[in-house]
Amino acid sequence: MNTRPSRLYTSAGLAAALFLFLAVPAHAQYKPRPLNDPATGESYHIEASADLWYPSITATVSSEALGIQGSQIDIKRDLGVKDKRMSALDLVLRPAPRHKFRLQYLPIKYEASSTLNQDVIFNGIRYRVGLPVNSSLDWKTYSIGYEFDFVEKNWGFVGFILEAKYTDVQVALASPIERQFARARGPIPALGANARVYVVPNISITGEFSAFKIPDSIDSRYNAHYIDLNIYGTVNFTNNIGVKGGYRSRDVAYLIKADSGSLVLRGIFLGAVVRY
Repeated sequence: MNTRPSRLYTSAGLAAALFLFLAVPAHAQYKPRPLNDPATGESYHIEASADLWYPSITATVSSEALGIQGSQIDIKRDLGVKDKRMSALDLVLRPAPRHKFRLQYLPIKYEASSTLNQDVIFNGIRYRVGLPVNSSLDWKTYSIGYEFDFVEKNWGFVGFILEAKYTDVQVALASPIERQFARARGPIPALGANARVYVVPNISITGEFSAFKIPDSIDSRYNAHYIDLNIYGTVNFTNNIGVKGGYRSRDVAYLIKADSGSLVLRGIFLGAVVRY
């Protein structure tokens, strides 16, 4: 009898049946990612984030009064201000995938006590060398803006930003015999761009830049510029929760008649993100 070929055919049939039995469930478990499926963290209408920022500060202020020109006061060299941690809050409202309304609040406050190592003139008053002074710099920035993402894909987006930044800065010097303060505030418009790329579906890299400058040619008594740069990475555990970290740089300066100030903050930050 020709039993050997029959056994071979039977074995081959069983092997084929076993292969199909294993392959069909495996195929059923594999689900390719839909073409219109956004990355993890991009399906939301409200996004809120809180950051801890560790910047190095460079700042100068000058205030004139009674026709007496103020000194250019370096807050580190002259007032003994030290670098410190600060916080920032951001809120994004997203009514549609390409449209975002952005709010930001960044309070900047430094306080120090020192003995002057040189004479300084502030708000028309001369503070003599060797005089103990308490100083404070309170610089608040509120931002409201609109972002339109003209490129919006599963891998990320590219957009432009229109912003209005309201700056409120107050500097105060107090000695045993005198206390003076100067304040400047006003809106600063800004234009910018934002881009995000997902290196994997739940990890992204974002770069954001906005800036504005009032040219000297408009009025030499008034000038201002604002440059803001953020580069950071985000890890999204789910669509609703993530963490981020990166580098932020903020450069602000103003001239209002004879009063002026400049502030540069640069450093790393860490934060958390929640979405709904």
